[in-house]
Amino acid sequence: MGDAAIIILAGTESQADTGRLVNGLEAAREFAETAGDDLALIFDGAGTQWIEELEDEGHQYHDLYRAVRDEVAVCDYCAGTFGADEAVDDAGIVRLDENEGHPSVRSLVDDGYEVLTF
Repeated sequence: MGDAAIIILAGTESQADTGRLVNGLEAAREFAETAGDDLALIFDGAGTQWIEELEDEGHQYHDLYRAVRDEVAVCDYCAGTFGADEAVDDAGIVRLDENEGHPSVRSLVDDGYEVLTF
């Protein structure tokens, strides 16, 4: 059994950012598809900007995103800061705000999750 918290921090501005997103989604899918594993997939920081793009059925990585969509959450504070509030609300994605508006990474570690950032 492996429990993973994958945090996507990469924004949408460069090919390198897209590479980090895809690697994070691929890792998330691997955990999601493995019986007994638990996955938390969090879009944080500039990563919250991906929600609008990935919700678009025409996006190149929409299907990969849909494969893990049920595990997706976003940082509440960062969604606002990076202009993703409307996309997050439209998608009905869970917002995390346990640590002064941000997800609690400490809680994830305390719960036994291996934290991976992309």
